Amino acid sequence: MKNIIFDIGSVLIGYRWKDMCLEAGWKEEKADKIGRGFFDSPLWPDFDAGLVTTEELVRSVAEKYPDLEEDARWFIRSGKKMVIERPKIWELMKKLKEKGYGIYLLSNYSEELFALHTTDLPFWEFVDGGVISYQIRQIKPNPPIYQHLMQKYDLKPEECIFFDDREENTEGARRLGIQAVTVVDGSEELLAEELEKLLEVENNDTSI
Repeated sequence: MKNIIFDIGSVLIGYRWKDMCLEAGWKEEKADKIGRGFFDSPLWPDFDAGLVTTEELVRSVAEKYPDLEEDARWFIRSGKKMVIERPKIWELMKKLKEKGYGIYLLSNYSEELFALHTTDLPFWEFVDGGVISYQIRQIKPNPPIYQHLMQKYDLKPEECIFFDDREENTEGARRLGIQAVTVVDGSEELLAEELEKLLEVENNDTSI
C-alpha cells in the first residue's frame, strides 16, 4: 500500500449545519427545512458536479419554501461556520505522509462550498494532489472520477486505499480495484483507528 485517498466531508472535516442555524436564532423546524431542502434536493448531485449553479440551487429551495429564500441564501453564504475541524485526523495524515505514503483527495463538492469549507485548513500541507467533482463535472460513485485521479497522478489502484463515509462511494472504488473503507456515520474515531493501523504497518507492506 503506497497511497491513501481521502474524501473530505465527514472524513477530514465534520459538519454542524444544524447547530450553525440554531446559534443564529433559528427554530429547529426551520433549520431542518432549509438543510433538507438543500441536501435532499434532486439538484444536489448536479450541484456537486458543477452542472448547477449556487443561484439555481437556492432558487429551487426558495420555490419549495418561498418565505425562506433569504434564509436559504444565508445558509449557503455561511458555509464556513458549519465546518468541524478534525486536528486528530490531520495529525495522523502528517504521520502517514512522513512515513512515505502519498496523500490524495477525492471528493464530491461544488466550487463555492469547497472553497468555503476547506480554504486555509491545515491538512492541505500534507496533500500531494486530488480531484474534486466540480473540476471535472463527474461525481462519485461514477467510475470516471476515480479513473481521472488514477491517471492524473499515475496511481495504481492496487496500491491505494480510499476512505469515504458513503458505502456507494467505497463500493465504486472497490469495483475499480481500489481497497476502500467506509467511515460509518462519518465517525472520527473509526477513521482514526484505521489510520493508526496503517501507521503500524512496516515498510508499507500491503497486509493490513
